Amino acid sequence: MTLTLYNTLTRRQETFTTVEPGKVKMYYCGVTVYDYCHLGHARACIVWDVVRRYLQFSGYEVRYIQNFTDIDDKILNRARQEHSSMEAVADRFIKAYFEDMARLGIKEADEYPRATHTMNGIQRLIHDLENKGYAYPSAGDVYYAVRQFSDYGKLSGRKLDDLQAGASDRVNIEDPEYQKKKDPFDFALWKAAKPGEPAWESPWGSGRPGWHIECSAMVRDRLGDTIDIHAGGADLIFPHHENEIAQSEAVTGKPLATYWLHNGMVKVDGEKMSKSLGNFTTIRDLLDRDVEPMAVRLFVLQAQYRKPIDFTDEAIAAATNGWHTLKEGLLFGYEYGEKLGWEVKNAGNETEISPEYVNRFREAVDDDFNFPGGLAIIFELAKELRREGNIIVHEGKTATPAAELRQQWQTLVTLAGVLGLEATKEAEKPANNNLSDAEIEDLIAQRQAARKAKNFAEGDRIRNELQAQGITLIDSKDGTRWHRG
Repeated sequence: MTLTLYNTLTRRQETFTTVEPGKVKMYYCGVTVYDYCHLGHARACIVWDVVRRYLQFSGYEVRYIQNFTDIDDKILNRARQEHSSMEAVADRFIKAYFEDMARLGIKEADEYPRATHTMNGIQRLIHDLENKGYAYPSAGDVYYAVRQFSDYGKLSGRKLDDLQAGASDRVNIEDPEYQKKKDPFDFALWKAAKPGEPAWESPWGSGRPGWHIECSAMVRDRLGDTIDIHAGGADLIFPHHENEIAQSEAVTGKPLATYWLHNGMVKVDGEKMSKSLGNFTTIRDLLDRDVEPMAVRLFVLQAQYRKPIDFTDEAIAAATNGWHTLKEGLLFGYEYGEKLGWEVKNAGNETEISPEYVNRFREAVDDDFNFPGGLAIIFELAKELRREGNIIVHEGKTATPAAELRQQWQTLVTLAGVLGLEATKEAEKPANNNLSDAEIEDLIAQRQAARKAKNFAEGDRIRNELQAQGITLIDSKDGTRWHRG
């Protein structure tokens, strides 16, 4: 079995090979933090979460970086509306991001660089571009000279001459920014400071970075000149990812990424999601109306990741029914294990899984992350275990050997876990969570003190105690967050 991926750059499916054997450097263009995350963010974050999980399952050591764009016109507009600051808006929605993603079962990235924390790297990259003749200053701004980069358009397939013909009627020659450029297609690397906006000192004067240069700098700072996978939504192919390539490769002379992967967009009832149409749905709005998080994951993974998906009430209802079927299989061991004489421990123990099912699962998913094909294998196992469960309920026993059923269950739990589909035994959840917020915070403080004293066993004990009470902890470099349920 060999993993092959559709590469947007080459427009074909290719065998996956890494720059460094056994290791994957992966970067996902994350969110601009000016509002709550919506269904499009949910799809992208679920897809790349599962890609990372599958690569790890396949034996790769994965370093996964996801950025936050925390300086942007939309953030500044929100801050003005709320009589707040850019930092306050960004911090609030970064916190909300982590809360929403935790509810969807998305594992945290290895690092979350922020544009405002990468200012030295951004200025260094602009300086290098200027020295190599790809950038020029103009009235406090700095622009990238697009025509200097001969490969411009290689990712999107767009040619400047065609773009120029299409844009001729839309150019406003009175626009001050247009007048600063040597060419209409040049784009800003650095923007001169405007009154009332945050700004940083630079060799070109006080100002702030353009959007595209931020990601180029964060990739370079965190992962180096060439990475294995650069991921993002299909809406970022042009101009964002095209401009990233132009910036980074002009400086290093090396490919920015070997594989460019893009997930498809989300529609709602057949239409593009937008606030003006009234079909804009945030993740928390969706989950707060009792849609199960695992049903959302299943809905996303049932579609080929590069294709558009249409979010409808019927589609989420079907995904919910599918999740209930899968959940029955995932809970089989907890429901019937004792009757079958099992020690119900170590769910997902990979030493007890079926090579046949694993091989079939990998054969499917190795074909350009064919998660729907992998799900078919998982549902096959789940339905078989559900059938066996019904036999046990009605007849008190089953003719299938207990060891065989245990292997099927362990295989199901393991493979579903690769897709982030996990079920919790309801009996393990407390009927009542009696801990107050203050008591939870006190236990978290005790855990932090234990970890600081290198008493990791005590730290783990407190985490497990909270988990038994339905409290999930999320550790990050900024501290520990928690949520109920």
